[in-house]
Amino acid sequence: MTSPQFLPGRARRTAVAAVATLTALGLLTACGYGSKSEDKAAPAAASPGGAKLSADTVKIGYFANLTHGTALVGLKEGLIQKELGGTRIKPQIFNAGPAEIEALNAGSIDIGWIGPSPAINGFTKSNGEALKIVGGSASGGVRLVVNPDKIKSVDDLKGKKIATPQIGNTQDVALLSFLAGKGLKVDASSGAGDVSVVRSDNKVTPDAYKSGSIDGAWVPEPTASKLVTLGAKELLNEKSLWPDKKFVITNIIVSQKFLKEHPDVVEAVLRGSVNTNAYIKANPEKAKEAANAAIKEAAGNALEPAILDPAWADIDFIDDPLATTLQKEADNAVTAGLLKLPKSSSAGAGATLNGIYDLTLLNKVLKEKSQAAVADAGLGTKQ
Repeated sequence: MTSPQFLPGRARRTAVAAVATLTALGLLTACGYGSKSEDKAAPAAASPGGAKLSADTVKIGYFANLTHGTALVGLKEGLIQKELGGTRIKPQIFNAGPAEIEALNAGSIDIGWIGPSPAINGFTKSNGEALKIVGGSASGGVRLVVNPDKIKSVDDLKGKKIATPQIGNTQDVALLSFLAGKGLKVDASSGAGDVSVVRSDNKVTPDAYKSGSIDGAWVPEPTASKLVTLGAKELLNEKSLWPDKKFVITNIIVSQKFLKEHPDVVEAVLRGSVNTNAYIKANPEKAKEAANAAIKEAAGNALEPAILDPAWADIDFIDDPLATTLQKEADNAVTAGLLKLPKSSSAGAGATLNGIYDLTLLNKVLKEKSQAAVADAGLGTKQ
């Protein structure tokens, strides 16, 4: 498990007293990819010339994963840089959400694409001071895939071993919540219970499946599709559990300091993101190729078509951050025992997330494009 991120001084001193505290077993961790390798910094993008905004450089963090396809395609195709003009992009690739949050807190990045659990954790641990979610990026791309010889229906899950990427990560919380809803009891800390929840780095999960040490996995793409190439079958697509089959898998966050000092830069990045999602929708094959090329540059290997094609097809790239689903994910973490509220709190789980969103600039961009505004589910004001 990736160690918790470190917080700046004031946030570190105030977090325990003021907001949600995490259980002794850990914290809400990475957005579902689970790699423990070192962070990889990409070279700064060359400036194309043109008008410079209020900052010379914007430092952008993201993962080399398909669920971060907006960042992969937007940077690879120059769609984000185009909106920034003479303000240069300095990209940095991460392998785990906590490390990205730590970098945001330290000022090593200004803006990042990240999953819901680390965004929730980074916000609550800092007493609401570290970050804001300023846009959406992706929905879906998570499946429960299983060994069809051992598991043919949900009723067969009892007594089986199911992997998730990390303790307390987005998929771990989703699996624990799903199992609880089926009356299956699991200790959130150890993973022991009616179903054995095995926390397994996504890089080793395929080998664990091949060896028979796990019977299935609740994982994001492309790991789910990789397991299918090894003989696993889809038992459940997480989309089926959500209204309209949509739930947040990737958000755009920004440090509050950078947002206050350089709103024009943040707006430009969001405009580039919106334009990128439109490009992906209009050119799905070209966008998929661009994302895979970016992954190859970062990781050294491209995804083979048998993995890339179904994985890409299962992800929806959208501008809406799907705020109501973020709140539900936080509530599920509380129910699972992975997130605790102060005993004095009487406002419910939502109180920990008040003020996590600032969608002002995103809605400005959407209005310019004659698109409907997106909502923050009442979580745009800190109370």
